[in-house]
Amino acid sequence: MRKQIHPAIIFSLFGIFIAILLLNRPSFEDHPIKTKPNALQVETQALHNLDKPIIDVSGWQRPEEINYDTLSQNISGVIVRVHNGAQHTETNDAAFINGVDKAYKNHVSEFQKRNVPVGVYAYVAGKSKEDMEKAAEVFYNAASPYNPSYYWLDVEEKTMSDMNEGVEAFRSKLAALGAKNIGIYVGVYFMQEHSISTDKFSAIWIPSYGTNSGYFETKPNTDLEYDLHQYTSKGRIAGFEHHLDINLISADKDKEETFRKLFLRP
Repeated sequence: MRKQIHPAIIFSLFGIFIAILLLNRPSFEDHPIKTKPNALQVETQALHNLDKPIIDVSGWQRPEEINYDTLSQNISGVIVRVHNGAQHTETNDAAFINGVDKAYKNHVSEFQKRNVPVGVYAYVAGKSKEDMEKAAEVFYNAASPYNPSYYWLDVEEKTMSDMNEGVEAFRSKLAALGAKNIGIYVGVYFMQEHSISTDKFSAIWIPSYGTNSGYFETKPNTDLEYDLHQYTSKGRIAGFEHHLDINLISADKDKEETFRKLFLRP
């Protein structure tokens, strides 16, 4: 006759078995949660670095060539390219065929880890209103999870007959999707030649290089009330061994107030 095992013993053994399984289960993180930067730390650091330059970067500035620790200590803010337009027929070293920048995730996350405030931009190159709206959607869907402070439209190239209509299609679609702070990057001559209106944008960013020596030389020749001036594409800053685009707040604006507007109010 077999001995019967007491039910309490069976229950205890079963409990031990379950506990062992739980303790040894693998940890899966297929969908890591993005942590939002600490707003107070970002503000404190940014205002401490207010006199340092603002840079803009894209996939052409390779993450593996950047010392993010050093570079972050030498800038006040950064604007990262997320989308490179709708004109692509094939992928390239810096962007995928759908226009999404190959390095934007690395750039945004690495700067945000170091409490550097981040804005984003898209190169505007649609050949129709529909192209512009689609590009705006791809741009917003890629950028919005990172809660950027500003969305910028980089307008440099005529890609449709009425470029102002295309720019407005991009801007209005972006606004409809939920972007609250939308600015435009545009050269004074291009803006005048193609009748680009800046009226519906809440910030203006103007490139004006002078001789492009790597240093600030002169303000843009315009009566437009701009917020940001890109003054060289040949800047040098510790943390990256190659040239960088360097920007500064308009000399006609209050520096802290304008910086807060562009970088500290997502």
